Amino acid sequence: MAITSAQGAIRAASRPAPSSPAGRQRTSLGRKARDNLTGHAFLIGAVLCFAVFSWYPMVRGIVMSFQRTRRGETTWVGWDNYLRILDDPSFWTAWKNTFYFTVLALVLGYAVPFFVAILLNEFRHAKGYLRILVYLPVMLPPASALFLFKFYAYDPSDAGLFNAILKALGLPTSQWMQSPDMTMPAMVIASTWMNMGGAVLIYLAALQNIPGELYEAAELDGAGIWRRILHVTIPQTRLILALLAMLQIVATMQLFIEPLILANGAGAEDSATSVAYLIYQHGFFQNDLNGAAALGVIMLVVLAGFSAVYLRLTAKQD
Repeated sequence: MAITSAQGAIRAASRPAPSSPAGRQRTSLGRKARDNLTGHAFLIGAVLCFAVFSWYPMVRGIVMSFQRTRRGETTWVGWDNYLRILDDPSFWTAWKNTFYFTVLALVLGYAVPFFVAILLNEFRHAKGYLRILVYLPVMLPPASALFLFKFYAYDPSDAGLFNAILKALGLPTSQWMQSPDMTMPAMVIASTWMNMGGAVLIYLAALQNIPGELYEAAELDGAGIWRRILHVTIPQTRLILALLAMLQIVATMQLFIEPLILANGAGAEDSATSVAYLIYQHGFFQNDLNGAAALGVIMLVVLAGFSAVYLRLTAKQD
């Protein structure tokens, strides 16, 4: 009996003492503090990257747009840089070309990926292969893809790919990048081919989330493919369509690499000069960093205005 009692006492002593409410609270607070510390460490790294590489250049550009630097001396000139930029005829030409490219890109580059996604969604076999085929141009370096278009597809002679196709169809050939009227459509075609892969995959993901019962009900009502797209597909994907429309506008208004490579900058009769290329020209060719900063701020305000309109419209729809 004495041995049994001693063993029971040893087991009782070896059991962990029940923790008090205050102890449990301290343990929970310590665990939360460690979790928060880890989260804040990752957050601080991201904030520092944005501050150094995004926010500081933005603030510095806004400050520079109100200054003038000559021979290492910086002076405040107020709105002089903006007035000087607005008096430049190239400024209005660049905005006209940029808006023209944006409209063409919305007509062609925005609609084509959506209908390509609808077409791919209807296939029952080789879906993976077709997705890779559509996404492949996105994986190419933009400069390489544009040089391919410039020297192979847009060759103004009959040896060019597009001119060979037009000639085979009995249609008149084109000078493409050497023609002021065809410069912008040619750049839109090249830009659409390069960038539509990502949009197609996003549209495919949205299309596959549409309930099949909606299409079955539409077919029972006698709706053809166009009515199904109009009354089922588009309403079910309107949020994705609106978001990608806004992203398309913001991206196309920053048109730069296409005119730089395809049209050697300005193009025939300044038909390819964009706002982003004009900023590049002021900063690196004319050594006018303050004018380039003013142009950048104007573009920032315009894009912010488009974003505000988009947010207002989507808020009303919601």
